[in-house]
Amino acid sequence: MEHAAKHPFVSKEQLVAIAERYPTPFHLYDEAGIRANAEAVLDAFSWNPGFREYFAVKANPNPALIKILAEYGCGCDCSSYTELLIARALGITGEKIMFSSNDTPAEDFALARELGAIVNFDDISHIPFFEEVAGPVPATVSCRFNPGGLFRLANGIMDNPGDSKYGMTEEQLFEAYRMLRDRGAKEFGLHAFLASNTHGNDYYPALARILFELAVRLSRECGVHVGFVNLSGGVGIPYRPDEEPCDIRAIGEGVRRAYEEVLVLAGMGDVAIFCEMGRFMLGPYGCLVTRAIHEKRIYKDYLGVDASAVDLIRPAMYGAYHHITVMGQAGGPDKSAWAATRTYDVTGCLCENNDKFAIDRELPEVERGDLLVIHDTGAHGYSMGYNYNGRLRSAEVLLREDGSTELIRRAEKPSDYFATLDLQI
Repeated sequence: MEHAAKHPFVSKEQLVAIAERYPTPFHLYDEAGIRANAEAVLDAFSWNPGFREYFAVKANPNPALIKILAEYGCGCDCSSYTELLIARALGITGEKIMFSSNDTPAEDFALARELGAIVNFDDISHIPFFEEVAGPVPATVSCRFNPGGLFRLANGIMDNPGDSKYGMTEEQLFEAYRMLRDRGAKEFGLHAFLASNTHGNDYYPALARILFELAVRLSRECGVHVGFVNLSGGVGIPYRPDEEPCDIRAIGEGVRRAYEEVLVLAGMGDVAIFCEMGRFMLGPYGCLVTRAIHEKRIYKDYLGVDASAVDLIRPAMYGAYHHITVMGQAGGPDKSAWAATRTYDVTGCLCENNDKFAIDRELPEVERGDLLVIHDTGAHGYSMGYNYNGRLRSAEVLLREDGSTELIRRAEKPSDYFATLDLQI
């Protein structure tokens, strides 16, 4: 039986009422949770006057959610032309945009320059390319560092930066700083992303120490002012019910200690700390609501739902775990309290055998029409959707703090799917 410790942020009664208004499937977001988490992040880094969270727009590009985060001073970490347009539409411009991209098209650099964004160069060759397509380098710039090899913490290997396409070698980084200095840049930043969805509270402090020590060397050897260190993302969330959530306040305190021991000691106590968290900011505060529509019993028991990998591709793409809660039907018993269970593969309708939200998952016995909640889809959920098999992406709904709901993205229609074609339907 699944661990019972992971609960939805919405009650069964609320969800039944919401599903009567908005046809399943849909992504549902928790405004109260988003706001409380944003406040916790600000509090955790309040010791650093220049701190800013640049929300990773790739994680969830819905303007209504980004607007909530902007109320807490969050900027936007953008990686494409379209994400820059979203930021501009919300009035987020200038140095409230961190433009962190790779293999960057000319038009993306040009728009980033037009908006006054901080450009985070992924490769040293991008510097002359930027000048060619977008004009002089900005006064404030950043460079992305890749240390190569394996990234380890005390509890083992975290990730393999040496196999990553992102960032510059240390030698290139020093050369890039000198190149940018000679081209007129005045304020420099340092960025690295070494591990994804980390657990425990050690990743940011360990990364911070690496980058702080490197920042001191860059400042001294290149004769530049390092104004900020960007710890990027990587702080994880507990997808599984037996996983402990990261303590953002403990993480902030760990970064503070490294800051005092490295930067302050080196006379660089004016450096701002930036983050680009996406998953941590929104992941737990979204869920995919779907309804059971079929059960198939052959060599295994298959529970068919009306969502599919077009709504949440992470299980199909990565084998990622997402917890599932069976909410039941209007007027019926709470299925999560039932003793009767069954082992299911929970599937969508795509013509791909990996279109499964869960494999061999023990759940309360499900009946056709039951509502299910697939947890932790607030980040890298809707945003990774697609239209294979001509399937249409679902709506997004915001559960307001007062219990009301707002449709923040309607479900796609066939006319949306055919909009780029000259086709009469």
